Amino acid sequence: MSEALIEIKNLSLSFPSEDGYRRVLHHLSLSIPKGKTLGVLGESGSGKSLTALALMRLLPKTVKVDRGEILYHHADGKIIDLLSLSEKEMLSYRGKRIAMIFQEPMTSLNPTIRLGQQVAEVLQIHTDLSEQAIYEKVIALFKKVKLPRPEKLYKAYPHEVSGGQKQRVMIAMALAVEPDLIIADEPTTALDVTVQKRVLDLLAEIQKEYKTAILFITHDIGVMAHIADEITVLYNGKKVEQGTAKAIIKQPQEPYTKGLIACQPPIETRPQRLLTVDDFLQEKADVVQRSLTSTAQYDKPPILEVNHVDVEYTVQRNFFGKETRSYKAVADVSFQLFRGETLGLVGESGCGKTSLSRALLRLLPYRQGDIYFAGKSIDDFNASEMTDFRRRFQIVFQDPYSALNPRITVGSTIMEVFKVHRKGKPENRRERVLKLLKQVGLDETAYDRYPSEFSGGQRQRIVIARALAVEPEVLICDESVSALDVSVQAQILNLLNDLKDRYGLTYLFISHDLSVVKYMSDRIMVMQNGQLVELDTAEKVFFEPQREYTKQLLEAVFRVEK
Repeated sequence: MSEALIEIKNLSLSFPSEDGYRRVLHHLSLSIPKGKTLGVLGESGSGKSLTALALMRLLPKTVKVDRGEILYHHADGKIIDLLSLSEKEMLSYRGKRIAMIFQEPMTSLNPTIRLGQQVAEVLQIHTDLSEQAIYEKVIALFKKVKLPRPEKLYKAYPHEVSGGQKQRVMIAMALAVEPDLIIADEPTTALDVTVQKRVLDLLAEIQKEYKTAILFITHDIGVMAHIADEITVLYNGKKVEQGTAKAIIKQPQEPYTKGLIACQPPIETRPQRLLTVDDFLQEKADVVQRSLTSTAQYDKPPILEVNHVDVEYTVQRNFFGKETRSYKAVADVSFQLFRGETLGLVGESGCGKTSLSRALLRLLPYRQGDIYFAGKSIDDFNASEMTDFRRRFQIVFQDPYSALNPRITVGSTIMEVFKVHRKGKPENRRERVLKLLKQVGLDETAYDRYPSEFSGGQRQRIVIARALAVEPEVLICDESVSALDVSVQAQILNLLNDLKDRYGLTYLFISHDLSVVKYMSDRIMVMQNGQLVELDTAEKVFFEPQREYTKQLLEAVFRVEK
């Protein structure tokens, strides 16, 4: 094992509770080697992010450090306990010696400040460089992280660049003063597979050049296998296993670690149900293979038909308000969606997936083409028919928290749908809401609680319950499991398949996780630069891809070799 840069010894943390304090991190000890990558693996709530925040001394003030040390080993042999430093003393470590890349760059970057200025601020705080030298340093950093047109991006705002580019800006910010340790907390969770691979390859290049240590936090086993030298597995705030990446992934010793690996949707097979960690721990193995939609379904008329649809955004207008420049997000796309099937939609960020889904729901106008639902053009719907269309065609968004009103209880949120669509008698609506909550795996106590009181997976179940309230025929699942850890993801995917079988639902399933799309879908569409470049059965797209772009997407998938 390499020489340690930082050692965490016997660290315990507690949160306030009704009975005093509740321990959330239990006697954690781990070592981060110099110039190596230590991966921290575990489900949401396992203590991964708490550990990172403790290292940065950014824990909420309500968190109590019960005991422990965080020892920083200087090159001259001096050892400092970061927990013993004053806030002023900690400033010489935070950002300078220890930097952090957060999960969601859009919320980590200030939307009102230009990108270059945000990186320059780090250099202004930690160096004595002149204004011109700082500008040149930022441009050099942008080039280092392979951002295109660095001089132009220096003046750009966060909303003007893609998710992958925002993440590169965050990496440039972390690198600004060449820290000894970079903490990467789920830095690629929201990125598509090709961008994810480029970001991870970039981190590996930076580590090799600067000899930087990396603490990499993720719930993605495939990503961990690609980047980590050593892995620590956390479960309910406790370390359950530690070892080399190869040993942990190929020969896990603890049942929990084996369960995390077993939760991954397999590529080669299609089990009836995905295992969750709890299933694995209770030895509820399922070897039954799931059958796909009957081919007879494709002999019937499609429920949705899309012909030569274009979606364009106005980029610039002249003084008189006339459009002078536009951007075509979806170009000449045609496909059919059949009753009872799950049609997958994949492609890189910016390829037009979300724009297409919004156009299908008439949430975005489309410039040309035709969309038919149940045999009738949605352009010809009158007000009553459009209301009925909204009922029959629902969407489950990526982020369940932003899709729910934080000020309204779960029961009221779902009840509102019944009121808007005038479904059922008022005196029976509460009972129907409780029934829906039960169907998505939540108990009746959820009715009077607020979204903030639930985990990400539970919030996603609430959003699904709300979508089901009006008994839809088609559901668009737009990246609906991308932010969930593997075990919760497996629960939601199992739920979606159960609901599909129970209610005869039809899904348009959008995701950047190709293994998830392969598991869920009967057929898969591949989009590139607004165009539909491939459409075939899931097996043919995965194992016999016709287009070079599809092959590149598949090559970017990090697969776990067990």
